Amino acid sequence: MSIWPEEKVFKDPVHKYIYVQEPVIWDLINTREFQRLRRIRQLGTSYLTFHGAEHSRFSHSLGVYEIARKIISQFERNRFEDWPGEERLLCLCAALLHDIGHGPFSHSIETVFGEHHESWSCRIIQGDTEVNRVLRGVDPTFPDRVAAVICKTYPQEIVVSLVSSQLDADRMDYLLRDAYSTGVNYGMFDLERILRVIRPYRGQIVVKESGMHAVEDYLTSRYQMYWQVYFHPVTRSSEIVLRNIFARAKSLYDSGHAFLFMPESLRRLFDGTLDTEHYLQLDEALAQAAFELWTNDKDPILSDLCRRFLHRKLFKYATPSKLDDELLDRLRESIRREGYDPEYYLQVDFPKDLSYDVYRSGRNAQRKPIYLLKRDGELLEISEASDIVRSISGTTSGRHRIYVPERMLEPGNPYVTAETEEWLRGE
Repeated sequence: MSIWPEEKVFKDPVHKYIYVQEPVIWDLINTREFQRLRRIRQLGTSYLTFHGAEHSRFSHSLGVYEIARKIISQFERNRFEDWPGEERLLCLCAALLHDIGHGPFSHSIETVFGEHHESWSCRIIQGDTEVNRVLRGVDPTFPDRVAAVICKTYPQEIVVSLVSSQLDADRMDYLLRDAYSTGVNYGMFDLERILRVIRPYRGQIVVKESGMHAVEDYLTSRYQMYWQVYFHPVTRSSEIVLRNIFARAKSLYDSGHAFLFMPESLRRLFDGTLDTEHYLQLDEALAQAAFELWTNDKDPILSDLCRRFLHRKLFKYATPSKLDDELLDRLRESIRREGYDPEYYLQVDFPKDLSYDVYRSGRNAQRKPIYLLKRDGELLEISEASDIVRSISGTTSGRHRIYVPERMLEPGNPYVTAETEEWLRGE
């Protein structure tokens, strides 16, 4: 593996410095596909809630690479036998490229079209791209190996877990970076301490028993970020409006609607014929240009939804004490009488369906739980040792919210019955 005698350095607000020692990493950063991540926000629509949340997938990806580099360097300094040292470059490339397939507004577009970013990351890495050519310069099989790590099919679990697990470089960076950019303190934790206590052991990443409190701090920070930032009701409202824009545009496209503006990449998104080249043209600049032009579209629903999103005239929410199908049907009829289509102007939302998740243990875990390494060499799942982790593990507490146009929640709305008003107020 080639290493420069003098490393390249990026200044970074979270990690202070990001060090690049391998020419392959530098070449990947300078590819067209990686530079596109500058035009994809890390937190989707959260900038409409937290005005500082303008950071990009580009900066996050560099941060994930840097944390992975620090972890591997710690393993190498301590000469841990369970770490496969020959996989260093593979891990670094996978960490850097793990989000290269994200589309505009991150997860929101995936919900409507089923275009999962991990699948696109692998297609970009394995396709006719600059990234693929750089990786093939290492070895003809190298792009497939990097893609396998990202898609979680690589046979060495320890390599995958460094990039994607309950305690991985990805999560550690986005918590710190999102907290910094949104201006909140919830996501802060002692990264340096965690880097000192994680270990490769029996083919997986574990934590020294003495490091349990540092991991408690990390998981508590993660829990707080989910409920205070990622599940914020205003952010959820902006995501609902955004998803409804795409859903309405897709419905209009299928019906043969004549749009004022329809670039080829969006047309292919709507008709399901996206290839890698056109997918790479999809970024937030293009999407917002379309929204701006669609504010003058002859379809009143599309034009109104675009104005709401661009001008931050989002839906308001109510938090009823429980869902009531009969009252929900009445509200749906009230929305129709007000002149709105409830398909696009009424949304029942529960925050647990977001693509983020709090820590889950044992049988509830989609990813392998965090294990503590005891002095006798045995492993203990962390929630079995920590009251703090056990109390938040798998938590899905929250209440349903109903999102509607503001007029529907104004007191005395003639189309909303008194009983429905009381229900929406949670009385």
